[in-house]
Amino acid sequence: MNSAGEQATETETVPVFDDVPVTHEVPTVSFRTRPEDYQHWRLSVDGDIATLTLDVNEQGGIVPGYELKLNSYDLGVDIELYDATTRLRFEHPEVKAVVVTSGKEKSFCAGANIRMLAASTHPWKVNFCKFTNETRNGMEDATENSGQTYIAAVTGACAGGGYELALACDEILLIDDNSSSVSLPELSLLGVLPGTGGLTRVVDKRGVRKDLADVFATKSEGIRGKTAVAWRLVDAVAPKKDWADAVAAAATKAAKASSRLDGRAAVALAPLEPTITDSEIRYRHVTADLDRASLVVTITVFGPQGAVPENLERIYELGADFWPLAMSRELDDLILHLRTNELELGTWVFKTRGDPSGVLAFERVIAEHSNSDWFVNEIRHFYKRVLKRLDVTSRSLIAVIEPGSCFAGPMLELALASDRQYMLEGLMEDGVLSEEGEAAQIVVTESNFGAFPMSNGLSRLGSRFYGEPDSMDRLRKEIGARLVAEQADELGLLTFSLDDIDWDEEIRIATEERSSFSPDALTGMEANHRFVGPETIESKIFGRLTAWQNWIFIRPNAAGPDGALRRYGTGQRATFDRKRV
Repeated sequence: MNSAGEQATETETVPVFDDVPVTHEVPTVSFRTRPEDYQHWRLSVDGDIATLTLDVNEQGGIVPGYELKLNSYDLGVDIELYDATTRLRFEHPEVKAVVVTSGKEKSFCAGANIRMLAASTHPWKVNFCKFTNETRNGMEDATENSGQTYIAAVTGACAGGGYELALACDEILLIDDNSSSVSLPELSLLGVLPGTGGLTRVVDKRGVRKDLADVFATKSEGIRGKTAVAWRLVDAVAPKKDWADAVAAAATKAAKASSRLDGRAAVALAPLEPTITDSEIRYRHVTADLDRASLVVTITVFGPQGAVPENLERIYELGADFWPLAMSRELDDLILHLRTNELELGTWVFKTRGDPSGVLAFERVIAEHSNSDWFVNEIRHFYKRVLKRLDVTSRSLIAVIEPGSCFAGPMLELALASDRQYMLEGLMEDGVLSEEGEAAQIVVTESNFGAFPMSNGLSRLGSRFYGEPDSMDRLRKEIGARLVAEQADELGLLTFSLDDIDWDEEIRIATEERSSFSPDALTGMEANHRFVGPETIESKIFGRLTAWQNWIFIRPNAAGPDGALRRYGTGQRATFDRKRV
């Protein structure tokens, strides 16, 4: 057992620094962990202030072959951070400020481990950076929507991804000891870019003037002291003798200003225990059937069963078993598992099963209490983040809407997040029916107009009908209506409305065709289509910055045998192809 849970392994050959390929075990990654199993983080709570201390176990890498020196991190470190930040929101409602600091005397965090990056396959690097980005976006979301303000207390060297971790916090304090500094040395030392939002957050979030940002991003030794404050790279500095008081004062101030909602006691997040085989993954409310021959995963999300909780007391009694939270946690875990461990299963088909009325009843409960109760508020924002994770997943997403589906309100978001939507007209002759013998229906609700925004700040309906206010007005008039295929198609909610004669064949052709295309070209196409309209910090990080980084990661200047990533730490300078491309 390590920080990422139990690890099954498969063998893969990857390059290492001396250019001699070695074979090591690449894990099948589990994203399920708990504080008592952490190797790299310590979580402590004192009243309304929590402290997350990064104290990386050098020998605790998620794969063998490197040491996590200088508080550098790999995927296992980030898995623990994601778990900790999620638990703070659900298991510690009393917490209103979170201090992120280091357990190492001379290093806050050296960023992503260079030897890990140099020895990793391209998909591993990309998924690693994507998950790290999502976790840091989640920290910002906690500050904005949960009243848990993150404060970075930086002592020692804070470099690369370490500074990007600090940038995800709402406030950055830097000890003024003539040695501690912040830096983004990726360009000058490694031939790559800060991969988890550094360039974007420096100018867009912290307002660093672009010429100073240019100097900063090319100055490997970084900036310290009062200059870092003047350039807006940090918010304040304090000498060593005043350091503890300065950090405590900042945390206390943030806690007093918190918008954390009131509510009842903490809710424990019980461990998820999926059944995983070579052909299926099963949770209580979510299943995935893996068709390795066709490279397709069919994901079925089941709606609620039984009575809807009548009041907050009953919701708290259910806790992590409350259907919206239980389903969201399972779907989140499944997305992460498939995205990291099943690289060749490139088409995900989404189905739902259940009664739309049940989904709508739960939606009403969430809407009624999400602005007044911390727990219900957290559930809504957690599901929002799961949907955002789906949006940026490099897989083809197809929604299949059949009799017995429950694509209503929040569950309709799964279809709206998909690249295509297929809906059956009427009933199948062979008896594919809902329990009531009704044709497939979808239901648009108020939540589809903004309760679960995408990274670009728009609802998925707003992205679908960007620049078409008349279409949005028409849809608002249909809120709550049970729309059958013909109506949904007329409103523009479907890609194809098909009768039972064409249904099976058209779905088969669509998935087989998708699997025949270039995965790289599909990823590029989907990423461009999914995010229309305005840009935000999030959309820039996942679109513009990530696209460039992915390209740079496979260029010889970074990843080639004489590239900067491979030559770093060897005493040899990188050899660059000087042509600009």
